[in-house]
Amino acid sequence: MADSSLDLAPAGRSLNGHRADLPPLALAQAGVDRTAARRLDDAWLATAWADQRSRVMIVSTSEALVRTGSDGTELVLLASAEAPDGERYFLGADPDGVAYFAVAVDASPALTGARLTGARLAGLREVGAVLAVRDAGLMVHAIGLDAWHRAHGFCARCGQPTEAVAAGHVRRCASCDTEHYPRIDPAVIMLVLDADDRCLLGTSARRPVNRWSTLAGFVEPGESLEQAVAREVAEEAGVTVDSVEYVTSQPWPFPSSIMLGFLAHASDPRIEVDGEEVAEARWFSRAELRTAIETGAILPPTGLSIARRLVELWYGGPLPAEPVS
Repeated sequence: MADSSLDLAPAGRSLNGHRADLPPLALAQAGVDRTAARRLDDAWLATAWADQRSRVMIVSTSEALVRTGSDGTELVLLASAEAPDGERYFLGADPDGVAYFAVAVDASPALTGARLTGARLAGLREVGAVLAVRDAGLMVHAIGLDAWHRAHGFCARCGQPTEAVAAGHVRRCASCDTEHYPRIDPAVIMLVLDADDRCLLGTSARRPVNRWSTLAGFVEPGESLEQAVAREVAEEAGVTVDSVEYVTSQPWPFPSSIMLGFLAHASDPRIEVDGEEVAEARWFSRAELRTAIETGAILPPTGLSIARRLVELWYGGPLPAEPVS
């Protein structure tokens, strides 16, 4: 277990979560104001739904309806009059006052019809990195809500059915009147550096062959984020961390996490992997990482994950291109 006296002051070189030469984090974008104050205004919501300008996306079992054309991949957004029946979530409004909703449906037969020609269901891992800012933000919001609603149909206090209220952002038990809010599981993800400014990456049997990434883990009850970073690094790689610095964050609705990115500094670089979460770990200099990627010896973190951003901030820019197989 990590030392509770962990120094929380930043040590060494600070990493800024944003750089002009790096694109925005794919799942941390927002082109629509959530307009949370309107979620309890039933009259306003009814008017917004009836507005011909309003647009509705379709979400089904952690996937959304998209269409790919010559201009790329985008969400299929319907007029509310064209939307199928289903549980409705209000997602917000854009600067022009256009309201956006999601309707949750089963994949079949609700998604048939001429108006949906060329459309298909896709998940965030497939399309999250290629959607425009507005669409990426809408999809992350709707997918997260849909996953929560599907898993929380019954009251955790009395076991009776719950119903969606507050425009899809609360579930209320009709029996005991308990309100339930969307569950978010905080997870820390950290790039660990040693005294020689090398970064620690590991690989796991759960990942595709040769995919190396930063360490990560869930925050436990009664634990600070900094303590979680130190504990996870110690448990997974046997490395002792003596300082932790927050960098940036990104929603990760698979199904309900938020990834909190940190830079950590190791006081003892000796590695002893746990063999379960991490099968192998090693320290990389920038030159060693570049060579390993360019030769295909390892695969770096994928572009959708915050892990790649942490590595690129340390590396000093975009990682080298992987060899074409």
